[in-house]
Amino acid sequence: MTSITGFSGPHLCVLNSENKPRFQVQVRSLGSKDSPVLSSDSVAVNGASVIKEREERRSLIDEGNERLRHKVNEEKRVKDGVLESLEPLWDDGYGTVTVKDYFDATKEMIKPDGGPPRWFCPVACGAPLKDSPILFFLPGLDGTGWGLILHHKALGKAFEVRCLHIPINDRTPFEGLVKFVEETIRLEHASSPNKPIYLVGDSFGGCLSLAVAARNPTIDLVLILVNSASSIERSQLQPLIPILEAIPDELHTAIPYLLSFVMGDPTKMAMVNIESRLPPSLKLTQLSRNLVALLPCLSSLADIIPRATLLWKLKLLKSAAAYANSRLHAVKAEVLVLASGKDNMVPSRDEAQRLMSSLQNCTVRHFNDNGHTLLLEDGINLLTVIKGTCKYRRSRKRDYVSDFLPPSMSELKYTSDEVFGVLRLATGSVMFSTLEDGKIVRGLAGVPHEGPVLIVGYHNLMGLELNSLVEEFLREKNIMVRGAAHPELFWGKSASSASFDCLKVFGAVPVTAKNLFKLLSSKSHVLLYPGGAREALHFKGEEYKLFWPNQPEFVRMAAQFGATIVPFAAVGEDDLLELVFDYNDLKKIPMIREYIKESNRDAIRLRDETSGEVANTDLFFPGILPKLPGRYYYLFGKPIVTKGKKEILKDKENANKLYLEIQSDIENSLAYLLKKREEDPYRSVTDRTAYRAIYSPLHEVPTFEP
Repeated sequence: MTSITGFSGPHLCVLNSENKPRFQVQVRSLGSKDSPVLSSDSVAVNGASVIKEREERRSLIDEGNERLRHKVNEEKRVKDGVLESLEPLWDDGYGTVTVKDYFDATKEMIKPDGGPPRWFCPVACGAPLKDSPILFFLPGLDGTGWGLILHHKALGKAFEVRCLHIPINDRTPFEGLVKFVEETIRLEHASSPNKPIYLVGDSFGGCLSLAVAARNPTIDLVLILVNSASSIERSQLQPLIPILEAIPDELHTAIPYLLSFVMGDPTKMAMVNIESRLPPSLKLTQLSRNLVALLPCLSSLADIIPRATLLWKLKLLKSAAAYANSRLHAVKAEVLVLASGKDNMVPSRDEAQRLMSSLQNCTVRHFNDNGHTLLLEDGINLLTVIKGTCKYRRSRKRDYVSDFLPPSMSELKYTSDEVFGVLRLATGSVMFSTLEDGKIVRGLAGVPHEGPVLIVGYHNLMGLELNSLVEEFLREKNIMVRGAAHPELFWGKSASSASFDCLKVFGAVPVTAKNLFKLLSSKSHVLLYPGGAREALHFKGEEYKLFWPNQPEFVRMAAQFGATIVPFAAVGEDDLLELVFDYNDLKKIPMIREYIKESNRDAIRLRDETSGEVANTDLFFPGILPKLPGRYYYLFGKPIVTKGKKEILKDKENANKLYLEIQSDIENSLAYLLKKREEDPYRSVTDRTAYRAIYSPLHEVPTFEP
């Protein structure tokens, strides 16, 4: 259901039936109790157009790996007509909509463009998950409200999305817009006081978001500011504004072309629907076609922002920035700032740092290669950013288990190709598992499909084994493995770094008893490293040595939920990296020793001093050098069933006995892999590359016989 909500009164956007638009929305007025809903022939917003056709043709097949052909069956997760959860590798629609669709939708929107500002919700957003929060999109200078078009389908699963449309000829002053948005969020807060309200402010909309938040400090707001125009007074375009005001009407048609190159990167816009795995020649061909199709659309900017409207909005922008900046001290909301590194309109990078120092609860993410129109450019999936910064929640406090949204197919492809592509190529990972009869087979057939499952193993240097493990479970079994990670990545200084966002997108949770309890009770597959940071940051000569605490707590918790424990070993760190400087070496360098000491002064500690060698490990980055890559090998041991053994494992002696058996299984598996890898004719990356070039893709390269 979508709505266009205006000021009091029947401000509906009615179109002539003879000129049916290609983008459908349903509308309602805020002015009446029984709001009329227009038919799909009346108003516009979804893709009964090229968008729908592309989505129908869209395939969930990963090239070279037909095991990725997962047709998500959401019907199993629907109860009483409401979607309760998402399957891993769901289709978020990213790449099926382009900037050309933005211009097409905008042209349809402005045809009957009269009346005051109003809300609409694109039908493309669909029905959100049960208990989803509401998200209001506040647009930039264009005022159309279509700036989220590339993200509608993805955001529509996680939020009830509403977009603000400010008609071309509307001259509502900034204070009036603030009151309009404010009235809406107060109504929403009154109806759902325990849910957060999201405001995504793009450019001018960033000022509007800040102003509304400053006036409503008691409402639980989450602001997402995209290249906020609150820095307009420091804009590179300030000297050009008087010139724009003086240009005669007959020359105004040239202004949109100039603005389009200032506000965004046409190349980035044209790259949105280009598959990253295509050969360079095909990428270039498709990019050229997209640019040719996009450039004629730029002329429509003259209709979207006529001369009088442009001059009005430049004045409106100045008052908006002044209003917002004077009230930053009153903003109590949670804020996420997205800043482009190539923003030619406002100094977004500098403004992001200013906002972070001025606001009480602010996180910043930089996009170095993008321009001002960040949400319309390639390389940015807004929902992924929200998930990676842990900003998605359905209540006042984030629940790392129930609020988790599994990764989509596009997120897996992007992470696999763009983030870990080189590592994936270098490791050439091979998975083995153990069946119930003790037979070792290639693949994950020996790992139970039904949870709860607790996967326990050895943590390689710098966590090198993590990516391939999580990815292979998704590819082969369509199972989301939830890794228990150091709380410092979520609540400490490291939380401000984008380096760890990917872990959060792919299911990492802070390793606490409460989170493990929730995961196991929800029948999840949980990845646990008892040796934690001590193993991942081990010293020289300690490769493949376990450093586990003395308490077998995870055994008792597994038994409490009847979880199956799967011990696993991973070998390959010594084939990828050379450990040059370990903790002991770095401590000998005075400057680095002081840096490590200072960095860990307020770090979150997991265990007390009585927990053995693994207790209170200092976090640091060891000195490493890459090697000519070998190969990574994984062996998942025979599953250990704890169902029905709750009372037996309550006994400390019995629990400790099983704990030691699991340790022994992992040590034996490590020794097995270290020995067997010597028999692998494709252990070297050069041999694997040659084989793939002749015979098969990466995941099918042969290895030793188990």
